[in-house]
Amino acid sequence: MVVKTIDAETLKKMFLAGAASIEAKKEFINELNVFPVPDGDTGTNMTLTIMSAAKEVDALVDPTIEELAKAISGGSLRGARGNSGVILSQLFRGFTKEIKDYNEINVTIMTNALQKAVETAYRAVMKPKEGTILTVARGGAEKASQLVSETDDLVYFCKEVITYMEEVLQQTPDMLPVLKEAGVVDSGGQGLLEITKGAYDALIGKKVAFASSPSQKGAAGIGINVERVASENIKFGYCTEFIILLEKDFNQDTESAFKDYLSSIGDSLVVVSDDDIVKVHVHTNDPGLAIQRALTYGSLTSMKIDNMREEHNEKVIKDARKAAKEQEQKREEEKAQKAQAKKPRKQAGFIAVSIGDGLDEIFKGLNVDYLIKGGQTMNPSTEDMLNAIREVNADNIFIFPNNSNIILAAEQAKQLTEDKNIIVIPSKTIPQGITALINFMYDKTPEENTERMIDEMSIVKSGQVTYAVRDTNIDGKVIKQGNIMGIGDKTILAVGTEIKDTTLDLIKTLINEESQLVSLYFGEEVKEEAAQELAKEVSALYPNVDVDVQYGGQPIYYYILSVE
Repeated sequence: MVVKTIDAETLKKMFLAGAASIEAKKEFINELNVFPVPDGDTGTNMTLTIMSAAKEVDALVDPTIEELAKAISGGSLRGARGNSGVILSQLFRGFTKEIKDYNEINVTIMTNALQKAVETAYRAVMKPKEGTILTVARGGAEKASQLVSETDDLVYFCKEVITYMEEVLQQTPDMLPVLKEAGVVDSGGQGLLEITKGAYDALIGKKVAFASSPSQKGAAGIGINVERVASENIKFGYCTEFIILLEKDFNQDTESAFKDYLSSIGDSLVVVSDDDIVKVHVHTNDPGLAIQRALTYGSLTSMKIDNMREEHNEKVIKDARKAAKEQEQKREEEKAQKAQAKKPRKQAGFIAVSIGDGLDEIFKGLNVDYLIKGGQTMNPSTEDMLNAIREVNADNIFIFPNNSNIILAAEQAKQLTEDKNIIVIPSKTIPQGITALINFMYDKTPEENTERMIDEMSIVKSGQVTYAVRDTNIDGKVIKQGNIMGIGDKTILAVGTEIKDTTLDLIKTLINEESQLVSLYFGEEVKEEAAQELAKEVSALYPNVDVDVQYGGQPIYYYILSVE
């Protein structure tokens, strides 16, 4: 099959197929997050980002490439969630900027568009890091530049680009030690690869189902529930993971043969070899076959087999209940926010991302005008930020993302706002956001307050306590599924089996002779009595330090804490 040009109709099919592809693999991508926390979100963020654009694309009837470019760029920019989603939206932005003036796309235009996509995405990130989605995207663009003078066949061209992107993805553990230690490839790069694979399938004529909502048919006449598509696309039902303790030579040829075999019995394959061990992840319908072949190379450890279809059904039910609760809360918040918007315009307004009803009350007490539900479990989109900005009636609006994975979306909303002065305070944790707000002074200029708040929150040491969802190794710490983890600002600082003991170990790593205050925000799964008992032990261990206990109500994290 030879294809020399892509018209608007084909481009539309390719984009929607790419969206459906990552939707089907989002849980697998979430599993690749380095930290084994129960809220791995890269796959979810990238899926929601591209789905925001896909809904607009699906609604277009007989569009031109220019109309498609506008829908893809605008939809993904507004729907971008998390760092991976924002970078993906910037890749789309650069790509569509290059193709929008053409009626058809050939190999030359495709090559230029891929290069423009990479340039745009790299510019959007203040400190680009290699071994990430950016590296995989750049690898694709570089391969395209090599091929552009060799062929005019887009099928061959795209297949070779994807193959090279996959090779680059497999190299990401060598670029980022934390990936190698955890035994995973970069999750953002894997997400980008799934999108490109889906688009390629559409290019060669495969039919890929897509629907923008459970109950509506798009312009293409496809009426399929996207969640159901994900379930039906679980071709291989068992997520199988293990580590091989090598007893034989495992050279490049052996590894290639092993990968070929695993690919023949499954998909979503990740094989990372490191000295005398090999970490394996594969989705298959017969885990026994994968295990039998692995045993020919050595003994096995850290084996884990999950039924993905069963887990998917449970997740759909849980998500539906959660969505109903969130919709009710949203209606109440919208009423309060509309009342707020009717108040006279003021000099300074505040928007904060919050993750629990107790923390909501704390932020309201600090005069926050608009609360966005978010945090680790659900990163708000750029559109969520823009909606909040529209509702706050102020000349200068300060945004507190309170999560490192939300800052880029806030910055993107700032770039898209023209009628108000938006200041993003780069708070990476809830305690940082609270400290920054406490130090706001109404008699200072926006610039003075920005400097003051950033300075004050920089001295706050934050911590979070949660549980591990899989076995892994990080920074020399052996972590087993179900362990309790104490996470600091940059890495996991404490691991144990009990919530209280692990929290105390975490505090011990954060506290020093200059520490004056420990703040504990207990989550929805922790009883106040347990939190108060923990506070007493902290006070006994550190008699010169004040301990403050407040209800946070956050899910997943037993405690959020700070040391100042």
